[in-house]
Amino acid sequence: MEVIDISSKPPVDSKPVVLMIGKFDGIHKGHQAILETARRLKGEGESLAVMSFSEHPLWVLKQDEAFKRKITPDGDKLRILEQYGVERYYRIRFSKEYAEVSAEEFVLEHLSNLNVKRIVVGEGFRFGHGQGGGTKELSELCSRIGAEVTVIPLVTENGAKISSAAIRSDISNGHVEAAAALLNRPYSVTGIVIHGQKLGRKLGFPTINMGGVDDYVFPKPGVYVGTAQIHGEPEGKDRYDVLISAGYRPTVDGEGYLIEAFLLDFSGDLYDRTVTIGFTHYLRGEIKFTGLDALIAQMKQDEANARKLLSASPV
Repeated sequence: MEVIDISSKPPVDSKPVVLMIGKFDGIHKGHQAILETARRLKGEGESLAVMSFSEHPLWVLKQDEAFKRKITPDGDKLRILEQYGVERYYRIRFSKEYAEVSAEEFVLEHLSNLNVKRIVVGEGFRFGHGQGGGTKELSELCSRIGAEVTVIPLVTENGAKISSAAIRSDISNGHVEAAAALLNRPYSVTGIVIHGQKLGRKLGFPTINMGGVDDYVFPKPGVYVGTAQIHGEPEGKDRYDVLISAGYRPTVDGEGYLIEAFLLDFSGDLYDRTVTIGFTHYLRGEIKFTGLDALIAQMKQDEANARKLLSASPV
C-alpha cells in the first residue's frame, strides 16, 4: 500500500479513485460498512483510497496517557485496510494551514487535486475549519468537482452507536468479548517477543513477553484466554491458543504494565519474533498472592479453565 503523508495540499494524482474519509481508529463494524460499500462501488480502472486525519496536538496534550493509545496503531490499520483492497492511504498531519482550511477550500482546492470519482463517508462525518461542514455540504461541494458522495448510515449494536470510544472503554474494562462484537474480530496487539525475568519458565509456565505494544489500549489487568499468531511461520504452525496475563504482576513486584502469554501445546524459542496476541475471553482479575506456591496453583487452575473454555467454544 502506498502511504502519502500530507501537511498541506495532497499531491496531484490523475488516477481515478474511490475515496473514504475518516479516522478509522479501530476499523470497527461502522468503518467496515464504509470499506465494503466503497469496494462494491469501485468501477473498472478505479482504485480504493483512504484519507485519515491526525488529532490536533493541543487535543492530544489534554488527554491522559491511556487515552492517547490506539485500538489500531498505524501498522495494524494499514494491514487491515490492505485486506479490504485499499491501495493508497493519505495521512493528513495536523498543521496550522490545515486547521484554517474551510470546508469549501478542502473540497475545491485539496480534493480537486485527486481524480475522485466517489467519496464514501459515515453519517456523522464533519470537516473543514471548526468542523463546520457536514455530509450535505460535502455532497454539494463535491458535485462541483464531479464526485458523487455516498453516506453510510450509522451502524449500531444493540441499539447503541458503534464508536471507537465504546470499544476503548470495553477493552479498558476487560470486556473483550463486547469489544470483539463491535470490531467483528478479537481485539489484538502485535509486538516483538523480548527477554524477561524468565520467571514463568521456572514456574512451569514459560511465557513470551510482548515488547513494543505501548501504543495500544491496555486491557484491564487480569488473565485472559486468547490466540497467538506467530508471524513468518507456515500455515498450520502459526496459530496457538494462549493464556494471557496482562498487568503489573504484583506478586513478583513487577515494574510497569506487561502483556505475557503462555502458548498452549507449544515448545520453542520465539525471542525477537513478531507475534500477534488476540484477547477472546476474560477469566479473572489480577491478584497479589502470598507466595509463588499460591501463584503456581492459580496458574494451573487458569490453564484448566482456559482449556475447558476452549473445548466448549465453537470451531
